[in-house]
Amino acid sequence: MKLKLDDAGHAVLSDGKPVYIHDDGKEAAFDAPETVASIRRLNAEAKSHRERAEAAEASLKAFDGITDVEAARKALETVQNIKDGDLISAGKAEEIKIGAKIAAEETVAAAQKAFADQLAAVTGERDKLQGDLYAEKVGGAFARSKFVAEKVAVPPPMLEKTFGSNFKIEDGKLVPYDANGGKIYSRIRPTEFADFDEAIEILINADPYRDHILAGRTSAGGGAHQSSGGSGKREVRRADFTKLPAAEQAALGRDAAAGKLVIVD
Repeated sequence: MKLKLDDAGHAVLSDGKPVYIHDDGKEAAFDAPETVASIRRLNAEAKSHRERAEAAEASLKAFDGITDVEAARKALETVQNIKDGDLISAGKAEEIKIGAKIAAEETVAAAQKAFADQLAAVTGERDKLQGDLYAEKVGGAFARSKFVAEKVAVPPPMLEKTFGSNFKIEDGKLVPYDANGGKIYSRIRPTEFADFDEAIEILINADPYRDHILAGRTSAGGGAHQSSGGSGKREVRRADFTKLPAAEQAALGRDAAAGKLVIVD
């Protein structure tokens, strides 16, 4: 997906919203306010599910030490039904004691199972919401980036596979990290994290295959060389091509499709 530009190189707008062209050629306007609202909603839902899980876990602590739920239930029924005179019998008292222990253990076992099922469901919902939030914020950043649309030759999904792990969501914000695990700060605003476009530019420029990633800068490296036939096309050996990283293969593939490069055996 890329930003639609007019003949003067300016972004095309529809009802005040920038228009993007999807991979299938269809055009759609990007509604930034709606996207921000969706992100806030997902954050709120994730918080709600986390609080439910914590409340359920806290309530289960009341059953610590009890593992037999059914036996506990039966013991409670026995205690409710016995007569005061029955307590005089030592044998009857022992029977009640054993029944109560078994019933309590059964009660806890059932409660633990119910809690485990509820926790698993809440955890699954939380993980899905977190995945949706990550896809919206990180994947959306690659798809909507002006720098990627104008300066990068590699398709956004392929670029995301290479650099997506360099972005994390912390406190609802997108935080960039370099290859060494350090946070990337803005060169313009040194006390703040770099925004997405600045961060992805820094990451690409630090990558050894940057000339194949950036549009208009594909060089003759990585096994490629100029043809001696005077056609102006570069040639790359197929054996060398297959050894290149996916991003570089994609860049060379684009040149081959455009007739600028020939893959030879």
